[in-house]
Amino acid sequence: MARQVITINRRKYAVGLMWQPIGAAFNARNYAHSLARGINRHFNLFVEYRAMVGLGASRTGMRVGMNSAAAEVMEAFSEYTSFIAVFRVPAGFYLVAARNGIILQDKLFDKENEAREEYVKLTEIPDWGAFFAPDSWGMPRAIERDLTALLGGRSRIFLRPISHFRAGLFSLILLGGFVLLATGIFRDSIVQTMMPRPQVHELNPELVAEYKRQIEEKNKELDKQFEIEKQTPPPPLVMPFENIPAPDERAEICYRAMAFLMQPVVGWNQVYVSCEEDKAVVEFRRTFGTLVEFYNIASELMPGGFVEEINEDTLRVSAKLPTLNAYSSQDERDPDTVVRDITSQFQGIDTDLNTQIVVDTITNGVETATVNVVEVGAETKLVPMQFMKAFENFGGVYLMRASWDAVSRTWNYEVIIYAK
Repeated sequence: MARQVITINRRKYAVGLMWQPIGAAFNARNYAHSLARGINRHFNLFVEYRAMVGLGASRTGMRVGMNSAAAEVMEAFSEYTSFIAVFRVPAGFYLVAARNGIILQDKLFDKENEAREEYVKLTEIPDWGAFFAPDSWGMPRAIERDLTALLGGRSRIFLRPISHFRAGLFSLILLGGFVLLATGIFRDSIVQTMMPRPQVHELNPELVAEYKRQIEEKNKELDKQFEIEKQTPPPPLVMPFENIPAPDERAEICYRAMAFLMQPVVGWNQVYVSCEEDKAVVEFRRTFGTLVEFYNIASELMPGGFVEEINEDTLRVSAKLPTLNAYSSQDERDPDTVVRDITSQFQGIDTDLNTQIVVDTITNGVETATVNVVEVGAETKLVPMQFMKAFENFGGVYLMRASWDAVSRTWNYEVIIYAK
């Protein structure tokens, strides 16, 4: 196996992990162990991240406690559920691709042409949320990001041993070291503990009685506190479809917020503008303008917007969305019927869809329930209000994300439908 470790900011990161979603009701370590036995027994390390496990091997240079580069990139790009990113690193070119929150690619390439070919092949899949690649590649819609600025090494997403024996042996070694250290520090206290203590009949009877009384009172307080905690019911199980805004209101507020941010700024080109769950975001790329000029113009055209400097040539401006009234809504049809009906609906307006059925698990710590979710993705020329009219005959509809691509001049939508 080739070495699968990169060094960023003098810290080593694991790359090239094999990622798999965790099956329902599976323990992460047990699931990783099962995968390793069925795929490649050289896999002896794993990392758990969200609903996934990534498998790695110590013979590739990975070690227990090493952070996963792909997981930290996902955290840095948390606003995107789907993206492709290639970074220039000292060891070559590092590619990470995520689709609907699932890591598809986590790979280090020695040669630039191989990394470029893989990037191009992935871009043929539609409906990516963002693209990141070296500027020298000249890829459309892609921007360059520095991996050293993304990886902080502070996450708790790190490699652990798959084998229970190795994990137990490691814990045993740590425990032995702790016992030896504690023995040296508390030697005098331990000696005193082993010495004979005065018997109760040698103590003052009044003091003994008072001590027993205090113990009984404390026990009663603890029992009472335990009873209160035991009687406290768990919070009610809240299903996601019980609190969603009306689709037409959500579409209109997204459109208005995006229009507010789509302001012309001299010397800066708009790359895209999107409406997320609680904010709208626009990205600008510099042509000949300056930062001072941008701030002067943006403060007048987009008052209240928050400006984030990605680098000296790329800026993002975000605006918080107002809170909408929430309603309870769920479609009465099963997921397969919803997919068939929504596909037929969009065939009538000659628009292609990407659909997927997933099952979300909801819990309050005591009760557990599942809900069927139909995910719908589309690229179209329709503005949000026009696009969401196609969902008028469906219940449980929520517009997850809407974005406008300034280059292709098209709208991209991500919609979910809560089905029975």
